Amino acid sequence: MRLTLLSAALTLLVAAPLARAQVDRLPDIGSSAGELLTPARQQMYGAMTLRELRNYGYLLDDPLVDDWLDKVGERLAANSDRPSQPFTFFMLRDRQINAFATLGGYIAVNSGLVLTAEREDEVAAVLSHEIAHVTQQHVLRGVERAQRDQMPILLGILGAIVAAQAAGGSSSGDATQAALVSGLGLMQQRQIDYTRANESEADRIGIYTLQRAGYDPDAMADFFNRMDQVMRANRGGERERTPDYLQTHPVTTSRISEAHDRAERLKREKNVITTVTTPGGKVTESSPREGNYAAGVRSTNPLLPFAVTLPASGLDSGATGLFPWARERLRVLSANTPGEAIREYESIRRSTGEITAPQRYGLALAQLRNNQPAAAATAFAQLVQELPANPWLGIALAEAQSKIGDMADAKARFRDLLKTTPNSRPIALSYAQVLNGQGDKSGGEQARAVLQPLLDASSDDPVFQATFARACELAGDTIKAGEAYAQTAYLNGRPEQALTQLQNLKKRENLDYYARARVEARITAITPEVLELRDAGVRDPDVDGNR
Repeated sequence: MRLTLLSAALTLLVAAPLARAQVDRLPDIGSSAGELLTPARQQMYGAMTLRELRNYGYLLDDPLVDDWLDKVGERLAANSDRPSQPFTFFMLRDRQINAFATLGGYIAVNSGLVLTAEREDEVAAVLSHEIAHVTQQHVLRGVERAQRDQMPILLGILGAIVAAQAAGGSSSGDATQAALVSGLGLMQQRQIDYTRANESEADRIGIYTLQRAGYDPDAMADFFNRMDQVMRANRGGERERTPDYLQTHPVTTSRISEAHDRAERLKREKNVITTVTTPGGKVTESSPREGNYAAGVRSTNPLLPFAVTLPASGLDSGATGLFPWARERLRVLSANTPGEAIREYESIRRSTGEITAPQRYGLALAQLRNNQPAAAATAFAQLVQELPANPWLGIALAEAQSKIGDMADAKARFRDLLKTTPNSRPIALSYAQVLNGQGDKSGGEQARAVLQPLLDASSDDPVFQATFARACELAGDTIKAGEAYAQTAYLNGRPEQALTQLQNLKKRENLDYYARARVEARITAITPEVLELRDAGVRDPDVDGNR
């Protein structure tokens, strides 16, 4: 029921402005969805969806996992047929096998999908498929198709939400649940489900993106094959047993065969054939295949008197090498409890006889989160000796050292990591969190200094903002702390709470001219969203309770 209410709120937020636009002016039949939703509005609704998902606890915000997912996603996006399209990739905690794209280039991946994949190329195959749904405007067209049904559906959902709020915020009545489920079912089916043509096009465009980014094109068929096995195993059972990905992206024998055929053609063809959709229709292009990346690329520049051969190590293509570590980190972070994760690793050890280095990392991480820092520190130290160049292991060991009271070694290790990888978000955040853990002014000042170089690029990063707020608070800079705490609330899907915090901050007498200007600018930016939420009947219970 909680998920249903969340879906209803998101549907209202995205659809209500479009419904109001319908009242003023009905769109022409056959008009482009881009005329109804500008790129700026698509971006706004995608960001709002992300914040609401975070508010309800569905996101898995982890600096290391996010950094890995961004690397994979950005590499694919840069090699898509619309490299200028902005994308935001985020991880959901759920272990169901699923991934989806929404407005504004926001693409979600469930932890379960990564845990099911056997290599990074398979995760990249799914991401390239979802990227194609965005670049080919399948999501946007789905919104356009839903316009004629939107008003009656919205009225039904709005009535259900109002009824739920009148009952004190809990909706247990059969009539309310029926209204929510039936209304959402129709709206979601129209806006999320893709046609066979959409799926085929996303497969075709996605596999070329996969290949151009340096991944194995066979990975798409391999992952489809694994999904087909899951579907066959669940055949005859309830729909709920079928992975969500298969409900919106059905896998068929012909689809797997086509993916295999495309991969084989990519290996054989001298030229790469791509099909892109333009305002004037579909255009098929043939471009020469680029050089052998594994051997290095020979580049000829007419401005240079000689040819240059770029080493393969300098090229940003192919797998990151972090997938096994990301998968085990997700195994721990997505488990219900650290103890459950430890039991999962014990089960793996019993079935295989031994566990791999990434699995040892996962087990130690679970121990660290289960208040067993000494055991975790020992395991991490052994792994660092075996793989000294792995930064994930260095971060983990430093965190474990801080937990057992060895702060001098922890700080020294973090400083060395930052020297090796300056301005690394995962390293800086982990270091700052350890420094904040000291709970004194000195720790706060050091943490603020570590985070300062990344501040300008982190306005949409709730983990960063929360860590920076605490550092400023410990350091005695209450104004900067107040601004950062308000931004954290906003990014966590609590805009009304953020607005209240900013309004209280504005009353402070010690605000200088520049701080007051920043606070007033944020109030002006957030107020319309809060009013829109109130119009939709969505209120922050914590804010209302304090009035």
